[in-house]
Amino acid sequence: MAGVSVSRGGELTVGELSARSGVAVSALHFYEREGLIDARRTSGNQRRYRRDALRRVALIRIAQRVGIPLADIRGALQRLPDGRTPTQADWTRLSEGWRAELDERIHRLQQLRDDFTGCIGCGCLSLKRCALVNPGDEYGQHGDGPRRLLET
Repeated sequence: MAGVSVSRGGELTVGELSARSGVAVSALHFYEREGLIDARRTSGNQRRYRRDALRRVALIRIAQRVGIPLADIRGALQRLPDGRTPTQADWTRLSEGWRAELDERIHRLQQLRDDFTGCIGCGCLSLKRCALVNPGDEYGQHGDGPRRLLET
């Protein structure tokens, strides 16, 4: 962002980090409480963030957007080097760690999309035939009747 200066020493204030990252100050405070980013405190108790916090915040936002839980994000960030800006190799290693989970999530979403599309408007209401609600007729193993309604 034009016009946003960087504090003395190359560190960012919470306002500067917010402006540069596009993330609300309250969200940055939350990320800090959750151990996702770190800040040091000045003698006046003001937060100061290292510049690598910008990359970390970007990663957090992207990971959240694709549904990665905060606990997994925290674990990944804890494996990054402390005290220096992460390198391309660091980011590559981190993203490769999520690849299998994301591929599985994509597969499940595609499966849901395909099963849901085949189900819309059929009106069959057959738990025996419906792959979306009752894959493999799991409910049929428990006898006749509205088993799914009894579970809720």
